[in-house]
Amino acid sequence: MAIAQSIVNKIDNNIALEKSDIIFILGSSDDSFVRKILMCADRIRKNNVGDAVHLRGLLEFSNYCKRSCAYCGIRKHNKNVIRYRIMPDDIVEIAKSIASQNIKTVVLQSGEDNFYNIDVMCDIIKRIKRDADIAITLSIGEKTKDEYIALKLAGADRYLLRHETASPELYNKLHPDSVYEQRIQCIKDLFGAGFQVGIGSMVGLPYQTEDDLAQDILLLQKFQPDMIGLGPFIPHGDTPLGQFTGGTIEATLRMVALARIVCPKAHIPATTAAGSIDPYGREKALQAGANVVMPNFTPLDYRKNYSIYPNKRCIDEEGNKCNYCIRAMIKGLGRTIATDYGHALRLIQTSEKVD
Repeated sequence: MAIAQSIVNKIDNNIALEKSDIIFILGSSDDSFVRKILMCADRIRKNNVGDAVHLRGLLEFSNYCKRSCAYCGIRKHNKNVIRYRIMPDDIVEIAKSIASQNIKTVVLQSGEDNFYNIDVMCDIIKRIKRDADIAITLSIGEKTKDEYIALKLAGADRYLLRHETASPELYNKLHPDSVYEQRIQCIKDLFGAGFQVGIGSMVGLPYQTEDDLAQDILLLQKFQPDMIGLGPFIPHGDTPLGQFTGGTIEATLRMVALARIVCPKAHIPATTAAGSIDPYGREKALQAGANVVMPNFTPLDYRKNYSIYPNKRCIDEEGNKCNYCIRAMIKGLGRTIATDYGHALRLIQTSEKVD
């Protein structure tokens, strides 16, 4: 009890948590204490980023991938996936459609697909920026420093590259054709290129320990990213990890809360993965520190084949319906829908100081 109260006092007084504090929170079986931590995170969210929830329209434009990540259903060695690519003209049109629905950010996500080389991606970005009043977030994997710079100069605003796990040993075990050090260098290169940067990890990975999860939180504290993506590991039967148990909503919510506590000004989504393992997972995450939701606008003909994990939420809902349902869910929580672009607070606050 004394340790628990000490941790709550630290949070209330904006004192940095130590690794031992984080591990204590992750491992606690005291429901009352855990509720206090989630409430603290929700209060920090309210005080720093407000009650408005930002919507990001998601477009999963290709499920081809050159990587062999052990947990991912679109890994290159999975022969059971029906592969698809959405052509550049259609990507631009879908982004314009998203903008027409009062959503101020489109998230362009894909596997690491060399078909969309930097010239192709830069052209897509420029055309979206020319034709739509919308911010662009990219989630297209590891690139070179010069390629990141080119994408930024073309007009992309943000880049999401989750670090997946802060344990080098675990990372390398799960990524046979990638190395942890390269992943971290890419994240540094993204900051250097001027992007608003998002990182994050999975919760409940095979072989993952509470110490590993604590390292994830400490990495977030170190980098202070603009966006943080945290979701449960969901085993896919067509991967080497298909026989393992998935992550829990309880552990995921603790990680979301800890992320908000150590990065009070970050934009943190209530992920589809959280909603896929718990029917109220996204609502719970929004009450534990999250402030972003991503309605899916991938055309239905393709969406079921972007199978990073099975039993994905909203797999058969048109983008318009998904958008409507999410807006209703947010309003049901007593929150509002943001009307601005949802840029990183560090940039907005810097601009205000200059003005």
